[in-house]
Amino acid sequence: MIQSVFTIGIVLTVILVIVGFLLTRASLKGYSVYYPFLAVFGIGLILLLFATIIDKVKVFGEVGLGGLGIACLFSAAIALIVTSILDAYKSQEA
Repeated sequence: MIQSVFTIGIVLTVILVIVGFLLTRASLKGYSVYYPFLAVFGIGLILLLFATIIDKVKVFGEVGLGGLGIACLFSAAIALIVTSILDAYKSQEA
């Protein structure tokens, strides 16, 4: 069960890092680069909330709502860190 959560988290992280890389290269102004990560983080919190309220619901075979929420939170946090580093190197004046 934990292996499925790790796999989903890694796949979501790779997808979000690619999206962050593309949004960083699109030369968006302000914090609009970080909105997809905020959305995935919010989805993860909602899934964790529903996991405490609703009985056991399996989403991808053996992964419950809580596991999917944890995977979303993990992927949003790691992708946000990687994208902020890419944005910092892009915007430096050298």
